[in-house]
Amino acid sequence: MSLQVEKLEKNMAKLTVEVPAEQFEKAIKKAFNKNKNRFNIPGFRKGKAPQAMIEKMYGVGVFYEDAADEAINETYADAMKESELDIVSRPAISIEQIEKGQPFIYTATVAVKPEVTLGEYKGLEVEKADMTVKAEDIEAELKKVQEQNARLLTVEDRPVADGDQVVIDFDGYVDGKAFDGGKAEDYSLTIGSHSFIDTFEEQLIGKNIGEECEVNVTFPAEYHAAELANKPATFKVTVKEIKVKEIPELNDEFAGEVSEFETLDEYKKDIEAKLSEKKQKEAATENENRVVEKVVAGATMEIPEPMIDGQVENMLQDTARRMQSQGLNLELYLKYTGMTLDQMKENMRPQAVKRIETRLVLEEVVKQENIEVSDERLDEEIAKMAAAYQMEADKLKEYMSEQDKKQMKEDLAVQEAVDFLVAEAKLV
Repeated sequence: MSLQVEKLEKNMAKLTVEVPAEQFEKAIKKAFNKNKNRFNIPGFRKGKAPQAMIEKMYGVGVFYEDAADEAINETYADAMKESELDIVSRPAISIEQIEKGQPFIYTATVAVKPEVTLGEYKGLEVEKADMTVKAEDIEAELKKVQEQNARLLTVEDRPVADGDQVVIDFDGYVDGKAFDGGKAEDYSLTIGSHSFIDTFEEQLIGKNIGEECEVNVTFPAEYHAAELANKPATFKVTVKEIKVKEIPELNDEFAGEVSEFETLDEYKKDIEAKLSEKKQKEAATENENRVVEKVVAGATMEIPEPMIDGQVENMLQDTARRMQSQGLNLELYLKYTGMTLDQMKENMRPQAVKRIETRLVLEEVVKQENIEVSDERLDEEIAKMAAAYQMEADKLKEYMSEQDKKQMKEDLAVQEAVDFLVAEAKLV
């Protein structure tokens, strides 16, 4: 194999790889052995026809596609290594020459990791994140606990009011015809939650148990079901139950029931302490983000488009995996949001660019400050991971490849770069 490297604009490069004719001939032979059972040649049992006979009948290039894949798979990794480029994208392959008895030549156009020029990154002034626990924060937490401990009481002596939870049956019609998803029985709905379209909930206020009524609404212009978007609809609704939420009173008795404390004052102090701890952690994270964002804003780099495309694909796959773990489906999500896959990718691009810029800048700080992660530090991190997975650290280490360990060291170094930047910054 021989290699030529041509550097292109915008941190792109083209690798021209020449595979010797003898090596390509072996790739053709492999392609023949892999595919020979697919061909029916008169006079031969299936899979027994010689290569020359198949090529004569189907053309000399019948195995070229598979042979090209074989040759590229055999040589591209070596070409990457020999190029000494820091390649950060999948290759765009183009076949330049493919002919029996001749060298096989292909090009691989790739994105190269861009150089980063840091601006000022030490001693930056950054506004400190607020970690004060306010009285309204404590009140909000208490209100949340009250809501969690509320009781639903059935009401029979009055009509529906705002804030009630009602149980209803409904049938929906558009242009006089029933539509998918427009019918339900024993449906629980909180009045004022705005979980239903338009003024559906408001129109139930004043209705009594057992009363059947008509509710007229209009679907929003950007409704997930395109066939219903912007359409007026009529729902026949029957109110079956009315329930009101009874919120417990804030007093010592309440504190004793929901906590380990005997008085409301003690409970409030405990809430304040926990909120303070939470706010301190949130503030530390926010301070990190603000410092890093300011360092990134002062740096310059030119990110190649394929690098962004690759990051977007990774983010899309992560999103799909998260959805799947929650029993959702990406295709269904796109259908109900009315979004195309290309639109979703386009929406992800700004975040993809931000992630790439942040990583590149932090890696440059690691380089400039000679930050190195020792084997001992790596072992500490592996021990933490092992504890989280409830397994022995040595076992986990055995499962990890050298590339896994290298990546973990790089990630730890990047985090140390963040710690360094925050320590150097002036939080005001």
